[in-house]
Amino acid sequence: MDISDCQKGHYSTCFKKVFGQRLFERLMKMTFYGQFVAGEDHNSIKPLIHKNQAFGVGSVLDYSVEEDLTQEEAEKKEMDACVSEAEKESPGVDHREKKYKAHRQFGDRRGGVISARTYFYADEAKCDNQMETFLNCIKASGGASVDGFSAIKMTALGRPQFLLQFSEVLVKWRRFFILLAAQQGKSGMDALEQKLELEQLKESLTKLGVGNKDDIENWFTGEKLGSSGTIDLLDWNSLINDRTSISNLLVIPNVETGQLEPLLRKFTVEEEKQMKRMLQRVDVLAKHAVENGVRLMVDAEQTYFQPAISRLTLEMQRIFNREKPIIFNTYQCYLKEAYDNVSVDVELSRREGWYFGAKLVRGAYMYQERSRAEEIGYEDPINPDYEATNRMYHKCLEFVLEEIDHNRKANVMVASHNEDTVKFTLEKMNQMGLSPTENKVYFGQLLGMCDQISFPLGQAGFPVYKYVPYGPVNEVIPYLSRRALENRGFMKGSQRERSLLWMELKRRLLSGQILYKPVY
Repeated sequence: MDISDCQKGHYSTCFKKVFGQRLFERLMKMTFYGQFVAGEDHNSIKPLIHKNQAFGVGSVLDYSVEEDLTQEEAEKKEMDACVSEAEKESPGVDHREKKYKAHRQFGDRRGGVISARTYFYADEAKCDNQMETFLNCIKASGGASVDGFSAIKMTALGRPQFLLQFSEVLVKWRRFFILLAAQQGKSGMDALEQKLELEQLKESLTKLGVGNKDDIENWFTGEKLGSSGTIDLLDWNSLINDRTSISNLLVIPNVETGQLEPLLRKFTVEEEKQMKRMLQRVDVLAKHAVENGVRLMVDAEQTYFQPAISRLTLEMQRIFNREKPIIFNTYQCYLKEAYDNVSVDVELSRREGWYFGAKLVRGAYMYQERSRAEEIGYEDPINPDYEATNRMYHKCLEFVLEEIDHNRKANVMVASHNEDTVKFTLEKMNQMGLSPTENKVYFGQLLGMCDQISFPLGQAGFPVYKYVPYGPVNEVIPYLSRRALENRGFMKGSQRERSLLWMELKRRLLSGQILYKPVY
């Protein structure tokens, strides 16, 4: 047998060569696929969904199909999709930050990632197809239950070049705010405590030459903007508004020259269209979620995409979360900035009166993020250790629970396999008198994992959900193979999980039940 397919990443091809197509599919359904994937399509997954519902466990449907690409193919696709025409014509001319530029050695975004599926851009038609897949998933969620979730990924819906560029713009504007706060003697505070004195701010901007005096005056003449005599980070973020030409969003303050400058010297007509199409696809999905009574969960991704993903999700929440929580953003608590991100977004929802929806996770990209930061040369965005991440998770969770306690408009999914975190949540809910029947706090675990948490919660009346991957065997194998090979990160620091898995393995060996057998 030629093992080169396995070495290059063609896992399904490799396995099929060994077993043959039919035996391969049967074997997968009796083992890994049967354990971690619900079925091939929205019809075949219904028995499992209904079985889980009988035990009080809902579903977050996630069509987990991936292309079976080699590393070289993935790297080429990523570089083609993330480098603009302007950069190709004149590399190094524009002042782009290395964190927000594509790097071939990290072009294969599957590396070091356990449970998150990965999309690579091919063309606009492929993005339309992926949007249709998400639409079918939303319809399936609506048909399967009255309170379902459906998960989407922003990188499936457009050219990632825009996410990189918009992320860089958002981060640079935020840094500029922090610089101005430091000039007013307000550094080192929590994000929302930094309030800039409006008159001092205008003087600073005028001195720096960032826009002329009339422009600066016009920036702060909104109905509420600056009415208190101060500007905070939320006011500042509102300055980056929606304009007719989306490329006009991609403007940054250059402190050295004192000018507002475009991130790139030029954008092609096609690049402008691609940006608009991504936003249009997101809008279509949100509207279908509303029509089908489904809540839409936007997955988190790498830190160089995430500021843009979070901002676009926030804009959807402002539109669609007016009457109830439809759109949920995902916060990765292994990030040093997780608490700032959660607290700023909660405050915005409070001011504007819409329903805040969050999924809290520890995070899926730690090894990849750390090695990319070290090799390319920027600050590691990840908390220093597992315990620091646990503290950050509980800090963010407690903040959202307190917000729920205050006005009942926030909603959170505690997406965790950590029993201590689940206990922490239950204790806080009990202290606050927060009943599970209010459906403000949900729990989430992956299908095939941590049933000892999910099902007792469901039986006790708590809203609990399984993240339910589905899709054809051959097309889900790339995702599954990484989970099988790379779950060391998930297990690290979790002795309880290892002992439970070992007990289950021994039970199966003693009972003769080696292979997975569905109970429905």
